[in-house]
Amino acid sequence: VPPKKQKTLDSRLLAYEQMIRWSEWDGAASFLSPTYLEENPVTTLDIERLRLFHVTTYTIRSAIPLGEGNEFVQVVEIRMFNKHQATEKVIIDQQLWQYDEEREIWWLASGLPDVLQRY
Repeated sequence: VPPKKQKTLDSRLLAYEQMIRWSEWDGAASFLSPTYLEENPVTTLDIERLRLFHVTTYTIRSAIPLGEGNEFVQVVEIRMFNKHQATEKVIIDQQLWQYDEEREIWWLASGLPDVLQRY
């Protein structure tokens, strides 16, 4: 990834991580790619489901640039506490980030963390 793109990626990843760490789900949704949102609109139910959880840890497990440096995959372990059930849930969030040349911004093209994920 070229230095300028890397800098914008780093700042974008950090900003997204902070949104998730603070359980700011509406803010996190603003990182989603317009193309992704067209095909997978975030519903009120999706956000309400996420609001049941408080994020306790956000640990980056791997980070790999793809292809020509316009895509980036990051695997994150997110530990969340369910406020109503008093239980912890661990999610492996595979994030695909894509660079928008026109807007010079990185978008999350893989959706918000899936709290319904089963292992």
